Amino acid sequence: MNFHPLIPFVLAVGGVAQAQFSVDTTRLPLGSPFNSSSTENVDFGDVDLDGDWDVALADGGDDGNDQNRLWINQGGLQAGVIGFFQDETAAQCPVVSDNSRDIEFADIDGDGDLDLYTSNTAQDVNQGNRWWVNLGGEQGGSVGFYQDETAARWVGLGGPDSSVPPSILIGGSFTDWSCDCDFGDLDNDGDLDLVHSSYGTAFNGLVPSRIFLNDGDGFYEEFNPAGVQLFLPQIPEGSPGIWCEGVQQSNTIDATGAFCDIATTVLDVEIGDIDGDFDLDILQGARDEAPRMFRNRTEELGGVLGFRDVTGAVFPPAYQAGTGHYEQEFGDLDGDGDLDFYGLNWNTIFFAFMDQTYENDGAGNFVNTTIVVGSDEDDNEVDFLDFDNDGDLDVYVANFSGQDKLFRNDPGGAGFGLVADALPPFGAASLDADACDVDGDGDYDVLVAEDNLEANTLLLNVTEVPDVTPPYVPNVESVGTPVAQAGTLPVRAHVYDNAPYYLTWYNETSLRVIVKGVAIPDLPMTSSQGQVFRGELPANFVGSVKYAVASRDPYGNEGFSATQSYNAAGDDGTLYGSASPGSTLKIGSMSAAFEGSPLYLVGLGAPPGTTCFFGVSLAPIFPSLPVPGISGLVLSIDVSPANLVLAVMGTTDASGNFLLVTPELPPTLAGANLHAQFLALSGVGGDLFMSSRGLRLIVAP
Repeated sequence: MNFHPLIPFVLAVGGVAQAQFSVDTTRLPLGSPFNSSSTENVDFGDVDLDGDWDVALADGGDDGNDQNRLWINQGGLQAGVIGFFQDETAAQCPVVSDNSRDIEFADIDGDGDLDLYTSNTAQDVNQGNRWWVNLGGEQGGSVGFYQDETAARWVGLGGPDSSVPPSILIGGSFTDWSCDCDFGDLDNDGDLDLVHSSYGTAFNGLVPSRIFLNDGDGFYEEFNPAGVQLFLPQIPEGSPGIWCEGVQQSNTIDATGAFCDIATTVLDVEIGDIDGDFDLDILQGARDEAPRMFRNRTEELGGVLGFRDVTGAVFPPAYQAGTGHYEQEFGDLDGDGDLDFYGLNWNTIFFAFMDQTYENDGAGNFVNTTIVVGSDEDDNEVDFLDFDNDGDLDVYVANFSGQDKLFRNDPGGAGFGLVADALPPFGAASLDADACDVDGDGDYDVLVAEDNLEANTLLLNVTEVPDVTPPYVPNVESVGTPVAQAGTLPVRAHVYDNAPYYLTWYNETSLRVIVKGVAIPDLPMTSSQGQVFRGELPANFVGSVKYAVASRDPYGNEGFSATQSYNAAGDDGTLYGSASPGSTLKIGSMSAAFEGSPLYLVGLGAPPGTTCFFGVSLAPIFPSLPVPGISGLVLSIDVSPANLVLAVMGTTDASGNFLLVTPELPPTLAGANLHAQFLALSGVGGDLFMSSRGLRLIVAP
């Protein structure tokens, strides 16, 4: 086939054009000094927060140390053409040459911009993984520019709470053989923790994977509840499992918590909630042994983080060890609201490789497996994308030894079918592929990482079929029936979409809350990763509370969860005094008053668009006092400067309500009585004002 780089390759299924891909050689910075490398991994993220997708590339791998790269999309702030990339490595990245196998975007310090983490291997030269921090946000510098902060971001390596032997500390990190690491909020505290995998010296599978917990500001300390201190990189058989229940035993199938295997030839890590408890579980592939599943037991343990090796319990009897399990990917493949997965080369007999899909029964057991017909090659990486925008997840496979492949998710749960001749010929040894809409036309393109000093490949999807599929939110965490208290109540939800999970992380997702029939402003949710989002309800709400989760993708498609509800007991104040004669105004509190928490007050009963006032004071006026010369104004609060805490002016909404959310109540108010009143311009019967009664609340410490 003669193929021109700018002529699309047309894919037809059943005679109907389904997708078009072309290799576009004009959009990548092919003339950059860092282009012809061995790229092990690519990751998309908006590093400069301008609304388009930029690219980070992990270079080196088996070919030795190299500089990782950053390509900036020329749309947005660059004021160029979206979907064209410029190599800004030299200007925006540290000069670091290392042997990288993986690169991950993650906002480690919670400041709203994307930092970078690289997984490096000491296969050729002793080295460790590295932290690059985005200098925008909390750092106060230029967003999208990176600084190496490896030594500062690791906490306590080689110390008394670390299993890392002091003998392997190097360059502010520690010597390891890491192919993939993943981030997720493992302990449900609102920040991103790290699962750090290792395949061991020369793929010996004897070096443990580790977990590092984020302190909230992007500093990482090892999670080592077993108190293990190793003297060599390897973990001995019979040693406590560092972060996992039980003692180390290679290839164990015991799932009671007595044994675990945290040292295998891990090449890929996946994080997701397999059992519907909203905790993030861990799936680790392995090149030479059986892949392993670790269940997060935080909910079972009353909020204390803990893991159990459940490999022997969750996979079907036909689950095979074999070799070559290079990669796997979580996704809701059948649209039933739980995580299934695609296992690349998971069915291997000698060197006959076949991919398999594993169906979740909803409780975290993978009961049904299906061989993917046409997958019988030595594949290297799998990625989900909806290439035809029909609303489900299709599969892209990067092949190390031959042609990449595309599998269509057949409707009706029929599995995945190979789309013959779907892709134009290109490359020689594909190591990774990530999908996103690089040019903003509504369909999903693919960037392929190439080995052997070959230029990377951009496959441009030119169908321009819009994505009209909304996200779906099948499961939302219940908070039970709480009593009003200070602080917040975490709420998590599963959010799925017809996009790669690493794009769904950026969906605009929020809690929509109604208290006592009054809507409050949406509360933002952040990605815990693993297709879980987390938000926080104010814990001091009182009365009837209803909440749902809304998620909007970049194309404006919005999906909603079912509504959760509860009734919270608590002190929502006492009315006192009198309203102005004939007043229709009412005042109420949707929350109890606690030090350190905001107070939610509402004024009711004025016409929509009415100018109104809220006052909060330390002292009441009782009995209520009509103000001479101002018709209709009856004060129930002392508005003198010595006592007035807060005064706010605004207009009522379309329902005639005015919501006041105060700042967090300071410690100086603990034990105090607060007095609030709602006032509105009247114009009724000659009165200038209408006044509500007063409301008294006691601030609890």
